Amino acid sequence: MAIRTIREKGDPCLEKVSRPVTEFNARLHQLLDDMADTLAEAGGVGLAAPQVGILRRVCIVEDEQGEIIELINPEIIKTEGEQTGLEGCLSVPGKYGIVTRPMLVRVRAQDRFGTTFEVEDEELTARCFCHEIEHLDGHLYTEHCNILTDDELEQYIRENEKEFDE
Repeated sequence: MAIRTIREKGDPCLEKVSRPVTEFNARLHQLLDDMADTLAEAGGVGLAAPQVGILRRVCIVEDEQGEIIELINPEIIKTEGEQTGLEGCLSVPGKYGIVTRPMLVRVRAQDRFGTTFEVEDEELTARCFCHEIEHLDGHLYTEHCNILTDDELEQYIRENEKEFDE
């Protein structure tokens, strides 16, 4: 296991469409394990392979129970509702914006062995599914919003204090 370097906004790798995974082997398993270690070290809740310089359709999301969900060749197959909230990204460190995403998201993907499965979740995990899958298509959350200034971020947090306390 290794901590990989997280690419930041402006790196060309973050602007490219990732290729599907076709081989489910030890190399893929190593990538997934390294991504989980990198995510834990960085303190985030999701990470996509392009963020560590690998143009493959691989991402991981930590759900609200702290479990890592590995998504290989993921596609969103269902969304419901809407939520608007604060969003950030390990590739855009220290910056945040207000983004509207679906409240509930169902994803079809493959696991590290190539078995197809579906997973459905809501709220923060649904937001993460959308955010990480967008990385696989060369997009960042900043395309959906204006980055908040430090004062705007403070004001947003003050106004939504109850939500952050939960």
